[in-house]
This record gives sequence, C-alpha cells and structure tokens, in this order.
Amino acid sequence: MSRPDHMDVAAYALGVLDEQDTERFEEHLATCWACAAELETMVPVVGLLSDIDGETMMALEQTATDPALLNRTLGAVRADRRRTRFRQLLATAAAVVVFGGLTGYGFVSVTGSESAPLAGATPSTPADPTTSGPTAPPSGPGVGGTEEEGDQVEATDPTTGVQTTMFLVKREYGTRINFSLRKLPGPRVCRLVVVRKNASTEVISSWSVPDGGYGTSTRPQGLELSASTSAPVDDIKQLQVQSVDANGVASPLVTLPM
Repeated sequence: MSRPDHMDVAAYALGVLDEQDTERFEEHLATCWACAAELETMVPVVGLLSDIDGETMMALEQTATDPALLNRTLGAVRADRRRTRFRQLLATAAAVVVFGGLTGYGFVSVTGSESAPLAGATPSTPADPTTSGPTAPPSGPGVGGTEEEGDQVEATDPTTGVQTTMFLVKREYGTRINFSLRKLPGPRVCRLVVVRKNASTEVISSWSVPDGGYGTSTRPQGLELSASTSAPVDDIKQLQVQSVDANGVASPLVTLPM
C-alpha cells in the first residue's frame, strides 16, 4: 500500500483519474479500510461540488480576497439553488396533479358506462308516476299493487256490479281521494260526487269510459283516478260514482257510505 494510493481518494471521488489509475485505485480500495472510510466521507462533498459550475468557481476565486464580496456571492449561489429546488418542486407537484387527474379519468373510464356523476353535476329527479289512466287490476291494499296513503274504503254495487277502492287522504285544504274502478262498462260518461253530512253535493271529477270499459273481459285493466274536495274527511257522508246520459240525467253506479 503506497502513499500515492492514499492520496488518490479525492481524485477518485471527483472522477479525475484516468482509466488505468482508476482500476489501480479500485484494487487498492478493496483491501484498504482507511481509504474506503475516507471515500465515504467525501460522497456528500462531491454531491455539493457537482452543483457548482465553472463560472461559479471562477467567481469564488475572484472573491477570495474580499470577505464581504465572498459572502454576497455565496448568498447569491444559495438563493439560486433554492430557486432551482423550488422550481423542481413545482414541476413535481404539477406532474402529480396531471397524473392524478389522468388516473381519475382513467378510473372513471375503466369502471364502465354507468360512472358516477361528475362533481357539481345535479342528478336528474325521476318524474312522479301518473295516477290516472288504465292500470292493472288491484292487488292488496294499494291500487295496482302499490301502497296507498290514507283511509281505504271499498264497495261493490249489487245491481250494476261496479267495484271501487278509494283512499281518503286528509289535507289542509280538505280531502284528496285516490280511487280505482273495475267492472265499469262503456261507453259512458261518469263523475264522482261528494255528499256532505249537511246533504249538499259536490262534483269533484268527471271522465269518459271507452267502449271496452275498465276492468272488464274486454279490457282487464282497471281505471285509476285522483280528485280533491274542500270537504274534510269527517264531513263526508258518502261518495258516489254516477253515470250521466246525454240529457245530463245521472244514475248511481256504486256508492260508498262513510
């Protein structure tokens, strides 16, 4: 182990040895723990020196005799390095944001066509189902198989055979009546009449029945309708579905006493 070999530690760390001297020093380094330890301490210094370009080294040499100028120069170098690191951080952050955005977009695309709504989008509200028009025959307490609000009353007229199910819903304005009709032949014009306890009457709905009727063998589907009255539920004596002829003469089809 020669003295020049030990002196070559700094030159090797800085990478200034030629190929032959580099190979010779690496052979020496494999057996010399002292050079290996010294080389390890130089690694951070070499990393710092790699950031200093030739112009900076010349400026440091020119300011070596002026401490104040040297301090200003070193301060400028440190500031420039901080700006460089800050720009690197900004570039890294921008890359993360762009990558994150692309990843999110890719995730939404990969999950399929039924993706979640974008932020800020307002999901559309499904329209309320209509309560009028022909429906399937009722099953259970709800007309058409759905649970209805309100008090349920039913009746079948022994003479006409017309069947009805009504739901009376209390409201601040009076009463809302949801009702269905079956075994109702046509063609004809019908109306729903509210009879109050004071014997006054009110027509709250009217409709036409086609040839096939509703809830018949020709048209199995029943008819669902809704109407409202200002009369409170407790003030209603009875509800009556009537048939009205061409002369305006009404005849009862089915009556629900309350």
